[in-house]
Amino acid sequence: MRATLEVCVDAPDDLFAAVAAGADRIELCSALALGGLTPSAGLIEQARQCSVPVYAMIRPRGGSFCYSEAEICQMEHDIATMRAAGLAGVVFGALTHDGPPDVATLQRLINAAQGLGLTLHRAVDLLSDPVTAVEPAKALGFERILTSGGAPTAPEGARTIARMIAAAGPDIEIMAGSGVTAASVPALHAAGVRSFHASCSQADADGTRSLNHQALRDLRHAVTSLDQ
Repeated sequence: MRATLEVCVDAPDDLFAAVAAGADRIELCSALALGGLTPSAGLIEQARQCSVPVYAMIRPRGGSFCYSEAEICQMEHDIATMRAAGLAGVVFGALTHDGPPDVATLQRLINAAQGLGLTLHRAVDLLSDPVTAVEPAKALGFERILTSGGAPTAPEGARTIARMIAAAGPDIEIMAGSGVTAASVPALHAAGVRSFHASCSQADADGTRSLNHQALRDLRHAVTSLDQ
């Protein structure tokens, strides 16, 4: 499998800059400072112009990944919006109050997302052992799992990510995210990672988050170098 780079963005300028810098796929969201929420209608409309696949975050609020019936209905409608916009896929996750993946809620959302690509997001990193999410994700039909291996950053969770990759086999992709930089690519690759996720964001003087273009160029080069 060719090494790939997904870039998460929450602003239109960063969206187009990420594509221009060579992102293989975009994760579209709002409020990256909260870990990413469902993107706005305006940002979704701009994403329709992208030349690479765009997967939209489906997350109605910050905080826990345990959702009420009303929130699940909202997420189903948001998924329908992404399909109507012609986006390639959606990104979501759900946990039970006791911690394990909420398979019933995930199945409802997957039913709503028929025909769209599916990524299970970093809710799995809240599990006592993220490896336990691999088999349910495979059975549900997710394409990939985004994870830091249960650690604050993917480099810190590299051992667990390696275990997840071993458990996944050829059936589902394990994508490393959180703290992914050009400098961390070799160690993550040594753990078996071929799919990388990053925001390459920085805080400006006024507190505004924006894309660090040089960091993204460096990361793109590091990922591309794995296939050379």
